[in-house]
Amino acid sequence: MSFYNFSAVDIDGFETSMDEFEDDVVLIVNTASKCGFTPQFEDLQKLHEKYADQGLSILGFPCNQFDDQNPENNTETKSFCAFNYGVSFKLFEKVDVNGSTAHPLFKYLKENADFQGMDLSHPTNKILSALLKDKYPDYLSGNEIRWNFTKFLIDRHGNVVERFEPTVEPMDLVPHIEKYLL
Repeated sequence: MSFYNFSAVDIDGFETSMDEFEDDVVLIVNTASKCGFTPQFEDLQKLHEKYADQGLSILGFPCNQFDDQNPENNTETKSFCAFNYGVSFKLFEKVDVNGSTAHPLFKYLKENADFQGMDLSHPTNKILSALLKDKYPDYLSGNEIRWNFTKFLIDRHGNVVERFEPTVEPMDLVPHIEKYLL
């Protein structure tokens, strides 16, 4: 099984095969419109604008599994992202990323990019860890996605090469992205 074997429905309702991104470096992010990390959309858009011509594709997958932080429908989500952050990178319909209803692509990503832990000296990670223990203890095991704005980097050959937790800012990914764009 390869990243290119998957497909997903985009935010406009069209089936999109991941093989459309063959030979690209791909950054996949589970997003939300009402999350403390939502301002990351701005820097994700900056990365898109800077690196799209060099072969970076950013794919945003709205998710409502974390504290109902993306309650809007697809049309509302698309409008919110465009109006507030100028998002022009590819967005998909809302998906689940954990549990039995998780989108097959996210099951694959989690199987191929281990959770490396959260730096609990980071104040936001401390808060997030406490919230997870209280409300979503199942998300604390194994490779489950801990929260919105978890990021997965795919190289030009379709290999899942890195995973970044929500508190890793998009601009901090620049050296990682550039390494795979070369």
